[in-house]
Amino acid sequence: MRLAGLVLVRQRPGSASGVIFATLEDETGVANIVIWPKIYECYRRIVLTSRLFGVKGRAQKEGLVVHVIADEIEDLTHELATISEIEEIGSANLA
Repeated sequence: MRLAGLVLVRQRPGSASGVIFATLEDETGVANIVIWPKIYECYRRIVLTSRLFGVKGRAQKEGLVVHVIADEIEDLTHELATISEIEEIGSANLA
């Protein structure tokens, strides 16, 4: 699966053996992302600095909680400026 969102939280609990947990938000809600150490090392800069990133991975469900296990991560921070342009165009069309 692929998804993208604003980075709300990055956590690296000491008890998690180097696993990073991130929470992304888009207009539909939030997504929990699990980033294993091997993937983190490949995408370290993006994980630590991006305000908006895309994730390619697989879904894992535990009870009612669904996580996305990251395989690839892409920095989409540069797209933030275009999001406001899209909103302005949509608002102008409503007038």
